[in-house]
Amino acid sequence: MSSEHAGERLQKVLAHAGIASRRVCEDLIAEGRVTVNGDVAQLGRRVESDRDEIRVDGVVAHVDPTRRTVLLNKPTGVITTAKDTHGRPTVVELVDAPERLFPVGRLDGDTEGLLLLTNDGGLTQRLTHPSFGVEKEYLATVEGSPSRGALRRLREGIELEDGMTAPAHASQPTPGVIRLTIHEGRNRQVRRMCEAIGHPVTRLVRVRIGNLADRSLAPGAWRDLTPGELADLERAIDGAR
Repeated sequence: MSSEHAGERLQKVLAHAGIASRRVCEDLIAEGRVTVNGDVAQLGRRVESDRDEIRVDGVVAHVDPTRRTVLLNKPTGVITTAKDTHGRPTVVELVDAPERLFPVGRLDGDTEGLLLLTNDGGLTQRLTHPSFGVEKEYLATVEGSPSRGALRRLREGIELEDGMTAPAHASQPTPGVIRLTIHEGRNRQVRRMCEAIGHPVTRLVRVRIGNLADRSLAPGAWRDLTPGELADLERAIDGAR
């Protein structure tokens, strides 16, 4: 824990992190909604953003200016890795950022959609650890039109070679398209689940991670997460435990 006489004033650090204006941050502190290392903060508290854990309404505030998290709409044919030995394009090459960012989890080369890249190791660990299980929603275009019974099997869990899957949310918004929400991260899980019910996937797009969705993000485009989105992501992680 840092000394209360070192570092910057808490309201200034929160404001610089984009939580709110300095005046509003002062109000948040005065209302007892901000904690530092588990203790309710007081106005005038000084913190060191690279060492102290700051929470607003119980959610970790990402105040370290060196941390960065971006949302990418991965196109097909791009590999989810920092470097590919076969010379194929990678997701890291699509993000023009001075920081060294790494993908959180993975999407197969032939799968499209939303992917997070970050240099926040703690966030990566929590998003990828099985005990947290943040929801991920996919739209799968499949061969044929699944029956109600097939969709029910997805909802109840599918027996795969590596064990039974957890129950999923499954619906068919249009014939031949399955909207599937899972919270596990097994290799090619959605494709294997659809194949197990007799409807192989012909196109797969991840459309949501936790509370994160952005229909306006074009394939290959990316953007930084807002402070509010980071807070929502933290809530999704905490809520999935």
